[in-house]
Amino acid sequence: MNEKQRLRKEIKERLRSIPKALYEHHSYTIAQTLYKDPLWISAHTIGITISNSPEVDTYQIIRKAWDEGKRIVTPKCLPKERQMDFRVLDRFDQLESVYFGLLEPIEAKTKKVDPAEIDLMIVPGLGFDKNGFRLGVGGGYYDRFLKKYSGNTVSLAFQEQMVTDLPKEVHDLPVAKIITNEGRFSAPCQM
Repeated sequence: MNEKQRLRKEIKERLRSIPKALYEHHSYTIAQTLYKDPLWISAHTIGITISNSPEVDTYQIIRKAWDEGKRIVTPKCLPKERQMDFRVLDRFDQLESVYFGLLEPIEAKTKKVDPAEIDLMIVPGLGFDKNGFRLGVGGGYYDRFLKKYSGNTVSLAFQEQMVTDLPKEVHDLPVAKIITNEGRFSAPCQM
């Protein structure tokens, strides 16, 4: 087992140990901090995944964005190309279950968006360090997407997902900011 695999296993175990009530409370706390952040306030179009427990709950964040008149776009993975598109999501019934039970937009019911239109990308991850580097689930979809994306980035994480140091590779790019249930961290090279 390499270092990334070991870390993924360890972080998943930490996340599974969070009691449901605490999971809900911490997700709410993280969302409330996000709503006050200048990156959120100034964003019109927000890229975000549909959360899958035990990730920070994004359903409440999506509803809040809709209430504020913001446009939500969610990723649709294109496994053959190992890329992803972002599609406008107006309602949760525009989603379908794909591989591993993940929810993605139904192509026939949603419209593709040019990445240049996305003001804020909420980048998922399993683990994070205080410098903005992230450990994904291993597919590399976001790493490839972020190479061509020039908008603002933020990640949402439980404190249990924070680690002192992550193994990094040449293609890894940090997010500008991480919001946790215990505070915010801005990547030093992007302040």
